Amino acid sequence: WLRFGLVHCERPCAYYSGPKMAVSKSQELIQQLLQAEKQAEEIISNAKKNRVTKLRQAKEKAEEELKEFREKEEARFQKEMGAKATADPAEALKASTKSEVDAVMKDYTTNKARTVQYVVSKVLEVSVGLTDTQKQALSAGVV
Repeated sequence: WLRFGLVHCERPCAYYSGPKMAVSKSQELIQQLLQAEKQAEEIISNAKKNRVTKLRQAKEKAEEELKEFREKEEARFQKEMGAKATADPAEALKASTKSEVDAVMKDYTTNKARTVQYVVSKVLEVSVGLTDTQKQALSAGVV
């Protein structure tokens, strides 16, 4: 009696109705615990399966998006490379050289008259006197 935590009473108690009743009650509670454990294991197992499924789906979606991104970038790269491959670098250089030559010729025609006038004025401007340095050299007899 003491083994079940029950005290033997001389008269019938409301909490205890005999050893057979205590054993069947404890068996019933053990069965409930076992059933609860089984349900908990099923819940955990389902959660793990769902987790694995979700991870697999996320991985597949990420791979699909990555594939689309790669295809798009590869197409863009091929388009740019195709445009550069068909372009003639010598033709581009020829065009830029021509534009630079045209700019130089424009500057030449714009400034030609002024430049000629400047050079002629400097050539025709002759000073008749001697500078101080020339006078010193003559007086020293160096020249």
